[in-house]
Order: sequence, then C-alpha cells, then structure tokens
Amino acid sequence: MSASRITLRRAGAVTALTAASVLLAAGAASAHVTVHPESYAKGATDGVLTFRVPNEEDHAYTSKVQVFLPTDHPVLGVLVHPGDGWSAKVTTTKLKTPVKTDDGTTTEAASEITFTGGKIEPGQYEDFNVAFGELPEDADQLVFKTLQTYSDGKVVRWIEQPASGDDEPDNPAPSLKLTADDASPAAAPARAAATTTAKASDSTARELGVAGLVVGALGLAAAAFALLRGRSSARS
Repeated sequence: MSASRITLRRAGAVTALTAASVLLAAGAASAHVTVHPESYAKGATDGVLTFRVPNEEDHAYTSKVQVFLPTDHPVLGVLVHPGDGWSAKVTTTKLKTPVKTDDGTTTEAASEITFTGGKIEPGQYEDFNVAFGELPEDADQLVFKTLQTYSDGKVVRWIEQPASGDDEPDNPAPSLKLTADDASPAAAPARAAATTTAKASDSTARELGVAGLVVGALGLAAAAFALLRGRSSARS
C-alpha cells in the first residue's frame, strides 16, 4: 500500500474520531436538566416554562424531581401540568418583600415543585410544564436549582452556577435569562409575524407605486395622442 493511501486513511480515522468526540460531548451536555425556552422578556405574563429531565443512569429510573424556584425574585401565579403517571405538589413561601401587581400585593409565591409517582426510564426524558402568571422585572436571570432522585436512592443535585468567565460546571442548575425587551425566543413568532406584515406592506406599497407610474404614463400618452389628433383635424 502506498504512503499516500496510508496517510489518507489515517487522516480519515482522525477525522472520524474527532467527530465522534464532538458528538459524545454534545450528548453529555444535552443530558443536563434544562429549562425551555432559554430566555423570556422581563415581566412577561401568562407563559410556560418546560423543565426537561433526562435519565443519565443505565440501571435505575428517575422517581422524583424537585424544582426550587427563587423567592428573592419570585415567579408569580404558578400552575403545574404533570405528565402521565406523575403528580405534582407546589410548596409556597411567604415573601420577605411583597410584590405589587396590577391585581394587588402578593405576599406568597411558589418556592418548590415536587414531581413524584412517575418514571423516567434509562435512555428517556420527561418534560414538566409549569405555567406562570408573571415573571419578575428586577432580575437578569432566574436559577432553578433541581434535585433528581433515582430508584436506587441516588440523588443528583443540579444546583451549580458558573462564575463569570468559567466553564460550565458538572451539574449546572437550569437557568432562564430575562431580557430587557421582546428578544426572547418566546417572542419570535410575534416578531416573525410583524416582519412578514412589514414586508407585505412594503411590497404592496411598491406595487401601488409602480401601478401609479403606469397609469400616469398611460395618461400622458393619451393626452399626447389627443393633442396630435386635434392638430391634424385643424390642418385638414
């Protein structure tokens, strides 16, 4: 076998191993407990947060999930929708600082949601949907520390927060970015609709402008024709 073929084969093997490493790294990263969407606008109302919980064990199923909600920047009006086979318990806590809303002053908010009764088998995941009435306006990020309990008694604590500039920790807590405007993914459909409407309006305006020019040109042509015809009649 020629040296060039050996070199090509080795290069192909290195490329394949590199691609496999990237895929494995991506798979490991996606196995974390996460919240979706990744961001919402500050003060957003009547939305839904989805907590995605994967099973990372080979011989045990997830039997309990505990999501802890921040109370220094509380999420108001929490409602849960457990999946098939699951039940949910919402624990509320009295707030140190009451929150004023359009409906009055709120003194309590949800601090923990515990899902039990169901199973997340190995190689599977479960989505837990939590509806909210209003998100805080005075925070840039919400961190939802989460505990995941397996049938063999193991508890994984998804509670770590990366410091500024540091790499992602081994067990990161699900976090939600709060944006100052409607730049969050949750607002994307509305922005897309607005963009489509704007483009349609612009297109319509252009078409009307072109039509106006055509009508004007036809009018000038008709006037010129009438003038020439009038002069011809006068000569005859």
